Amino acid sequence: MSILTFLGLGSRPEPSPASAQTDAVRQIVDALDHIEEERAQFIAAFGYILSRVANADHEVTPEEIETMERILVAEGQLSPEQAAMVVKMARMRNELFGGTDNFLVTREFRRMATYEQKIALLDCLFAVSAASEDISMAENSQIRQIASEIGLEHGDFIRVRLGWKDRLSVLKKKSGA
Repeated sequence: MSILTFLGLGSRPEPSPASAQTDAVRQIVDALDHIEEERAQFIAAFGYILSRVANADHEVTPEEIETMERILVAEGQLSPEQAAMVVKMARMRNELFGGTDNFLVTREFRRMATYEQKIALLDCLFAVSAASEDISMAENSQIRQIASEIGLEHGDFIRVRLGWKDRLSVLKKKSGA
């Protein structure tokens, strides 16, 4: 199964009264239909993984949504409207199917991404987590899990995390004690 199909970005589904996602899926497909399929798959996986971290603490803040959209505009070269639709769909999929889909998406991302793209994703995950000031322990743990799933070493995780150490809630608690 491709990431586009998985995220509802594959072939256009026929409208169905039983499908609550039909309009959202159609909008995203229409917005991304001019993008080459492999790049669209990469963007879909990237966006889904961003939403996975935003939802790690079971609360996706407006700041996290804005950060995810900004990242997709910059990293995915999407329009703000396209980025907003990708974030909306990725969040919805993550909230509905996160438990089963998380590993499938990271496995697909691992297969298609270069080492540099994986490191860039890791940095973006910390940026999303830090959007609401502190990186929670749940978000930090989720990022560590994702790093492992996409094939990064623990040292890679630590190197990227060092750039965000002033935002780690666990370090703030220790320094305030």
